[in-house]
Amino acid sequence: MSTENAQPHAETKEFQAEVKKLLDIVIHSLYTEREIFLRELVSNAADALEKYRHQSLLEEETFDSHLPLEINIEVDDDKKTVTITDTGIGMDRGELEGNLGTIAHSGSKTFFTKLDDAAQKDVNLIGQFGVGFYAAFMAADKVTVQSRSYRMDDAGHQWESDGVGSFTISTCPGIRRGTKIILELKDDAHEFAADTRIKSIIKRYSSFVSFPIKVAGEEINTVQALWARSKSEIKDEEYADFYKFVGNAVDEPLLRLHFSADAPLAIKALLFAPDSNIEKMGFGRTDPGVSLYCQRVLIDQHSKTILPEWLRFLKGVIDSEDLPLNISRQALQDNALVAKINKVVTSRFLKQLGETAKKEPETYEKFWDEFGAFLKEGVVSDFTHRDALGKLLRFESSASEPGKLISLAEYVERMGEEQKEIYYINGTSRDDIEAGPYIEAFRKRDLEIIYTVDPIDDFVFSHLAMFDEKQLVSADRGDLKLPGDKDEESEEEKSEEVKAEEKATEGLTAWMKEVLGDKVKEVLESKRLEDSPAIIVNPDAFMTSSMERLMRSSGQGGQQFGAKNLEINSHHALLQGLAELKKNDEPFAKSVVEQIYDNAMIQAGLMVEPRSMVERSYEILARVVKP
Repeated sequence: MSTENAQPHAETKEFQAEVKKLLDIVIHSLYTEREIFLRELVSNAADALEKYRHQSLLEEETFDSHLPLEINIEVDDDKKTVTITDTGIGMDRGELEGNLGTIAHSGSKTFFTKLDDAAQKDVNLIGQFGVGFYAAFMAADKVTVQSRSYRMDDAGHQWESDGVGSFTISTCPGIRRGTKIILELKDDAHEFAADTRIKSIIKRYSSFVSFPIKVAGEEINTVQALWARSKSEIKDEEYADFYKFVGNAVDEPLLRLHFSADAPLAIKALLFAPDSNIEKMGFGRTDPGVSLYCQRVLIDQHSKTILPEWLRFLKGVIDSEDLPLNISRQALQDNALVAKINKVVTSRFLKQLGETAKKEPETYEKFWDEFGAFLKEGVVSDFTHRDALGKLLRFESSASEPGKLISLAEYVERMGEEQKEIYYINGTSRDDIEAGPYIEAFRKRDLEIIYTVDPIDDFVFSHLAMFDEKQLVSADRGDLKLPGDKDEESEEEKSEEVKAEEKATEGLTAWMKEVLGDKVKEVLESKRLEDSPAIIVNPDAFMTSSMERLMRSSGQGGQQFGAKNLEINSHHALLQGLAELKKNDEPFAKSVVEQIYDNAMIQAGLMVEPRSMVERSYEILARVVKP
């Protein structure tokens, strides 16, 4: 039998030692946003309702068993009060003192430890009751708690405190089962005595609490926590409506990922890819759109840490029961756990993209067109998921039809036995690339080459480096060696004619290097040119022309990028004529050399200052047309 009737009618007690200091921390330092107090009190109310629902299954009879399980919030603008009422398990006198008179004492934790492992799986408990309750003093000068236990032989009691150093407990007969918390608001907190303000806070933090939350009789949390339901029972229209709610969107989602996992963490997630990319439309950088929940209560809205930044376009919810929250619920104690959630969810989303690419290629092509830039960003910035992202990249190639994209896996499937590397070249467009000199050798050897037309693509490939154990190689590298290239003949194997040609070419390249000076690192006979007279290549294997162009355009033009190699096609009529011109008119031949270099720089997209080149070209033209 309860001993409640033996307790004094009213009693004032001091808080436990150091409570004043702890209260000051809770009220002034623990929470960064004052409105959090309502989230905490609503979470406690939902916790009490969940406890009652569980306990009512075990008891033959409970007090006020007919009451609906719900949370009611009323505000009084005249009295400047907020009242939160639940019909949950309630507290007797001893529980009031134990739970509310001891900072960081957790009624939920005590209750939870009484359940066996099987029962724990069926009960959702939201954590630290004591500290969350004291957030009320952030907004209130005085807090009154009226509570009546579910037990049939209990009587109601009232707890009152101004949060300074003591509390009073007295009997409070005639009240219903559950707990009512009355906040007498501080002078600078009167904003919370407005229905509209309370509703907005509920919608932000507590929209998915599993019990009805009513403000002035109106149910606020009408949207279901779809992520907690089975996929088989959810209709497409429900998913679409949920996406519009959590994403504040008007479009239909392009893709969705709904999954739950128990290991290595207990996670439920529902994520959506929008139909369009607002960054692509020029609306600025997208803010993260995935919110972190614990047991359906918002912990971090639009979290910047729960997913990698390159997935900022996603909208939705991640809910984990395993989150070890700090005492304020606003920061995670264990960053390693956040990293685990990040890795698990990101891996599942990339797996989903891979499955979509196989089963619904048109949908994936649409996704790639809108959000491919984000995946490329991931390759550059996220080592953990780089290999998985590499499988999702899409480009045109010399073997694909215009506008048709291929994967790196498709490229590898078509590689010949002699080919050990994956080749790519960057340009402003497919037409520009195919009209340029860099693919002549590939065309002659019937080698497929990937066309990259986004300036960042070369950075993507340089970070990816390898795919399926094949190295990614830019076609403008100075050390490029292609399948089918013949090994250089020994001096003994060369004919006198070949030796003479080589000697003449060596003399020409040496003279051209002398003319160009520090503009080039070397002038070399090319093994890759077929139809063009000259080409600029990078002696630095880690820097392509495209990367240099991008770095210059991003304001890094002052950086020293190093001189390039000029490769010449000695069999081209222009170079053969140049050798003759040097004998007859060396000054004019030097102008032609400089023009050849500038033309090659233009084709490489590296021409920075064209004025001297234009003036020289006019001089050459004037010489040609001179009567």
